[in-house]
Amino acid sequence: MGPGQFPPGVINLHELMEDASESPPPGQTGTPQNPMDTAICIFTSGTTGLPKAARISHLKTLMCCAFYQLCGARAEDVIYMSLPLYHKAGALLGVGGCIGIGASLVLKERFSASQFWSDCRKHNVTVFQYIGELCRYLTNLPQGKDETRHKVRLAAGSGLRPDVWRDFTRRFGNIRIFETYGLTEFNISFFNYTSTPGAVGRGTFLYKRFCPFELIRYDTQQGEPVRDGVGRCQRTSAGEAGLLIAPVTSASPFLGYVGSRELSEKKMLRDVFRPGDCFFNTGDLMMQDDLGFVYFRDRMGDTFRWKGENVATTEVSEIMSGLECFQEVNVYGVSVPGNVPLLLPFAQYTAMCITRLSFSRA
Repeated sequence: MGPGQFPPGVINLHELMEDASESPPPGQTGTPQNPMDTAICIFTSGTTGLPKAARISHLKTLMCCAFYQLCGARAEDVIYMSLPLYHKAGALLGVGGCIGIGASLVLKERFSASQFWSDCRKHNVTVFQYIGELCRYLTNLPQGKDETRHKVRLAAGSGLRPDVWRDFTRRFGNIRIFETYGLTEFNISFFNYTSTPGAVGRGTFLYKRFCPFELIRYDTQQGEPVRDGVGRCQRTSAGEAGLLIAPVTSASPFLGYVGSRELSEKKMLRDVFRPGDCFFNTGDLMMQDDLGFVYFRDRMGDTFRWKGENVATTEVSEIMSGLECFQEVNVYGVSVPGNVPLLLPFAQYTAMCITRLSFSRA
């Protein structure tokens, strides 16, 4: 942006704006030629390496507009959302889902647990979209006399732990929890339409007809699926945690990431059950019980959860490696009691580095 000399290959946006016509663009320029063409790119931490820009198709952006309708929201609802708009949850499910049903949307720039219930009363909020951490923040607040004086009837989102789920519904009144699971870069999703605490959904026979998935045995030490003598993966039994995968087909394609082909190829599993088949690797360990309910167990790969965000450990290690006192840095998430898995506080982490690593200078 701005006038001046630029290196070869750098686009001068200022010059393009000066040369652009003031007449309105033709209508067909905004019409996608194919619903599977890339509409937008959304950054996701994924489960390996640095954050990557995932390609989102026009069709998927339209499908996300049905989110609140599937959750049971209506046009007369007032929806409260404080999730960042650079994520799929906020932009496509939140704003897009609100447009899909024609409801009113209250956008909060930053979530505040202390202001949440007063905001709900002020704006007559009936529905709010959460990630699990937001509900935990609310349950950690001291009990107040006005926390049940509201019109909220539905909370929809993902990542709500069973203990927080129970505390939330017991404390804040008759609010239906609609827990979901989904991925930015692929179409697999679950909806807990029965409000079973802790479950992300139910994988019935009928559900798997239009949203197929499999759970396969996974070796957490080796970091790869368990294969038999002929190289085929093994399905898990009821009650056994396994890696969630979904077939890549023409009806459910994986558009991949922006960049080299290798970035996208790392998310694919091939020759899973038969030669030539291809599955998308979610990187998530799930468990399905005898009744078909699916439960999230853990996220594999080099990421950890921080305040509801998936953070790539490589990002943190690269920053810490810039400190001259470290020769080598390894970062991994640990489980903190009473919280979701988080990174150790810096002081504790440096103590671990001191015992494990050598230093270039005092």
